[in-house]
Amino acid sequence: MKIIVIGGGAAGFFAAISAKEHNPEAEVTILEKTSKFLGKVKISGGGRCNVTNATFNSRLLSENYPRGEKFLRKAFEVFNASSMVEWLETRGVALKTYHDNCIFPLSNDSQTIIDCFMSEAQRLHINLHCSQSVEEIKPTAKGFRIHCRDTEYDADRVIVTTGGQPKMSGLHWLADIGHEIIPPVPSLFTFNMPQEPIRDLMGIVVEKARVRIEGQKLLGQGPLLVTHWGMSGPAILQLSAWGARILAEKEYRCAILVNWLDETKEEELRAQITQVIKEHGAKMMANLNPFAMPNRLWVYLLEKNEIKTSLRWNELGGKALNKLINTLINDRYVVQGKTTFKEEFVTAGGVDLQDISVQTMESKKCPGLFFAGEVMDIDGITGGFNFQAAWTTGFIAGKSAASSPASPE
Repeated sequence: MKIIVIGGGAAGFFAAISAKEHNPEAEVTILEKTSKFLGKVKISGGGRCNVTNATFNSRLLSENYPRGEKFLRKAFEVFNASSMVEWLETRGVALKTYHDNCIFPLSNDSQTIIDCFMSEAQRLHINLHCSQSVEEIKPTAKGFRIHCRDTEYDADRVIVTTGGQPKMSGLHWLADIGHEIIPPVPSLFTFNMPQEPIRDLMGIVVEKARVRIEGQKLLGQGPLLVTHWGMSGPAILQLSAWGARILAEKEYRCAILVNWLDETKEEELRAQITQVIKEHGAKMMANLNPFAMPNRLWVYLLEKNEIKTSLRWNELGGKALNKLINTLINDRYVVQGKTTFKEEFVTAGGVDLQDISVQTMESKKCPGLFFAGEVMDIDGITGGFNFQAAWTTGFIAGKSAASSPASPE
């Protein structure tokens, strides 16, 4: 049996390894369009590679995917985060779990993961061909013929793992063989705020904040980072993932509302400030920051509300108090564009999941063709979730492709 994997990234390597391990007699080949394998693995997590997340309950794990939650919930019953941890550790890769549940190699070096995959591919005698850009795939009587720029390949089974595509044109060859394509739009990006003075506070981090798009119920929560272009950090990235399509429709021009105090509600905050005034009324407001936020931000928010830094807490009038409360929990900023999160391009969109069997990752439109990774309409928030989707779907696709009966000669 000849199995060809189109795409030499995370999902592609895992699918190829899975296929070969489930059927050692199969001839497995990976075709990668660029000159390097596992390029996204190399740069992920700032070069550290956040391989998965320590969310070991499959239902809870699936809740971190804006697209693909129900699909992956079933897939995680076959291969989940604990499966991946075991897979890596049995191959000598030591791991470390951080306080936010992100799991990295102990080496803090993505090359550790690349070396592991390349070593497995070599051990299993998987054929690796780079600089092979697939232009067309055609079903034949015996399987498939894959047309690259300069070469053709024949295969009994094909696994497509080409990752997220920024444009529909990168998916036309899958539409040509009958698949419904959900138009791709960016996910996981930061917000540009060219008119907002808060950019002068670049570098400050609020560990627990909540952000929502004005007029929408979608919510991002977690650390928020102020940058020289606007805002970033997990809270913003999470919101950009859940709101990917809404934000695309708005052409990345909208207003966001920030609760700098996480879950704190108005009544709770008012009581808290009343207590501060009672106990520390004679102190200057700029010198007494009672909240879990950097002092530079606290002073900025006072000045935003035209509260003099020399004002004492017991001199705060009713109107000024109301404005300050609103700013602390409902601070409005205008977004006028987006910036890709580092080099980690993630898309919402791809092959419609209705065209794919979750039990096998096989196409319902084109038997013998399988999918894994972000080429499908699946994407997760930050924290190792996109890689876990790649490992899970790659494992199932590889196993299924290797187990399927080959076409008769």
